[in-house]
Amino acid sequence: WNKEHQLSPSCRLSLQITIFELENFQGKKQELTEESPNVTEEALEKVGSIQVESGPWLGFERQAFCGEQFVLEKGAYPRWDSWSNSHSSDSLMSLGRSGRARGEQLVCWMSPLQDTHDHKIHLFENAGYNWRKMEIVDEDVPSLWVHGFQDRVASIKALNGTWVGYEYPGYRGRQYIFERGEYQHWNEWDASQPQIQSVHRVRDQQWHKHGCFETP
Repeated sequence: WNKEHQLSPSCRLSLQITIFELENFQGKKQELTEESPNVTEEALEKVGSIQVESGPWLGFERQAFCGEQFVLEKGAYPRWDSWSNSHSSDSLMSLGRSGRARGEQLVCWMSPLQDTHDHKIHLFENAGYNWRKMEIVDEDVPSLWVHGFQDRVASIKALNGTWVGYEYPGYRGRQYIFERGEYQHWNEWDASQPQIQSVHRVRDQQWHKHGCFETP
C-alpha cells in the first residue's frame, strides 16, 4: 500500500461493511463506515466472514495496513477463502492452524477505494516501463497469455481507475492493488517476483461497459 495513493476524505464515498467473528455470518458482528487499522479493536477476536453493503474496500492481512491485500467489493464473503485466492493461504489452512492461518487473518482495512467509470492501465514486461507493453481499457482480462502477453509484468502505469493484478490466470493467487499512478518496479507493489497473469477492474457494481485491450 502506497500512502501517496491514499484518498483524501473529500474523495471518499459513504460506504459500509459488516464483519463477523465466525464463518457464515455468525457470532459477534460490527458495522464499519470508516477505515480501521486494527479490527480486533472493534470487539472482535478475528474476522470469520464479511458482508460488504456498499464497496469496494481494501483489506490487509496484518495490522496497520500491512501484508497481503484483498479487494472486497459489494457482496457476501462467508469464509476466508472467499476473499483470498492465494495458494499460500490454502496450504497454511491445510496445516490446521485454526483461526490463525495466513489468509484467514484479515485484521485491518483501508477506507474505500476510489472508483471511476473509465479504466486504463499499461503493463510492461521489464522494469522502468521497457520492452513489450500491453494496454487495457475498460476490460477485465482473466488471462494475459491468451492475448499474447507473457506472465512477466515488471512495471505498470495505472492511468485511470483502480485495478487488481493476480499471480495466476482466472484471478487466482496473490492480489496486488494498483491505484492511479506509476510503478516502475515490482517491489513497489510488494511482489517478490514480476509475475501477473490476470487483471481485474475495481468498479461500481452498477456500471457495465465493454472495453478493449491492445498489445502492440
